[in-house]
Amino acid sequence: MTAAIAQKRCASAGFTLLEALIAMALMGIIMGALATVTAQWLPNWNRGLVRVQRNEQVAIALDRLVGDVSAAAFVSPNRQIKQPLFVGTELGVTFVRSALGPNTGPGLEIVRIAETGDSQGRVLVRMRAPFAPLAISNPSLDQIRFADPVVLLRAPLHVTFSYAGSDGVWSPTWQASGGLPAAVRFIARDATAERVLAVSSATRVHVDMAPPDPQEEAPAADSPTNAPDQPQAPARGRRDR
Repeated sequence: MTAAIAQKRCASAGFTLLEALIAMALMGIIMGALATVTAQWLPNWNRGLVRVQRNEQVAIALDRLVGDVSAAAFVSPNRQIKQPLFVGTELGVTFVRSALGPNTGPGLEIVRIAETGDSQGRVLVRMRAPFAPLAISNPSLDQIRFADPVVLLRAPLHVTFSYAGSDGVWSPTWQASGGLPAAVRFIARDATAERVLAVSSATRVHVDMAPPDPQEEAPAADSPTNAPDQPQAPARGRRDR
């Protein structure tokens, strides 16, 4: 009796060939469905990830631009030119600000942020140079040797600049305007998708007036306030009789 039961159990153990084929067919259907869903979802996920990474890069670059341009100082190129050293175009800006960086000392520096080209295409680069008065005979910015290049953005990302005065009218250029712009706007674009990114920003320039001239503020040497105190004659009273 016991041997018969054991033989019956051995005969019924495991899967039949038909059951194995059905299980393999079901597994194939499930794997095919998963592959189809993944093929449809993965490209969208990749595009979303790339978009997020680009937005982060643009946000970091715009934060640097806002910090730099908002600190622009009213500094003339030399004694002869009274307007500040600030040249703004649609693709770049050059201005003077207080020195910034771990390897810089106190003082001023000239900052140029503009697009240039390299082996990988167009890039937005920040460069700097210590400030020194320009020659009166040749006040061109071409004589300045900029150094310490820092890449802010690479293609296909693209930033354009515009400038507004106290009237609030935006212009693609700002040069020889007699003062600093009241605000600077940065518009970030994706050249591949040809669209404006939502992280575009604008900033106000903190210094928009010329600092007072100490020579004009100092009173003249012959003014009454600087004249030495003169001894006053005693008052003459009436002689008592």
